[in-house]
Amino acid sequence: MIETSLNRTATLTVGDEAPDFTLNSATTEGAVTLSSYRGKKNVVLAFFPWAFSGTCSAQMPSYEAELERFRSYDTEALGISVDSKLALAHWAKEIGVTFPLLTDAYPQGKVVDMYGVRHALGVAERALIVVDKAGKVAWIHVHRPLGEAPDNEELFDVLRKLS
Repeated sequence: MIETSLNRTATLTVGDEAPDFTLNSATTEGAVTLSSYRGKKNVVLAFFPWAFSGTCSAQMPSYEAELERFRSYDTEALGISVDSKLALAHWAKEIGVTFPLLTDAYPQGKVVDMYGVRHALGVAERALIVVDKAGKVAWIHVHRPLGEAPDNEELFDVLRKLS
């Protein structure tokens, strides 16, 4: 179970079916639906609190730099925040991110809440959730403190085990 900083316990656990969603992308054409990857790719859901913040502006480009490594594990990275599509699009250009950055702005935080990763400040926690090719939650990591980025090597260890 995930203990959120709102003192709510989400019911999402490893082995559960990942809740499906469709969100608009600020960096790629159209919307992205999680279930479209089922049977094809693993997916890393990289929830992050704020576009334009220092930590997020380091974390998301670190995934961009590792896109070939994600692909080598048949994995797609998806960044998700409650920022607007316009804000995410401007930020993505500024930091050089091309993989899908998805907006969960309307209704605000619906997917964030489905995954139980809302921070007390109303934004997303800095959380990584790996969904395997079968659509099951394979790994959950809510990273604290909020102002530090998670270790990419820990994430790639999880993906290596799914290969």
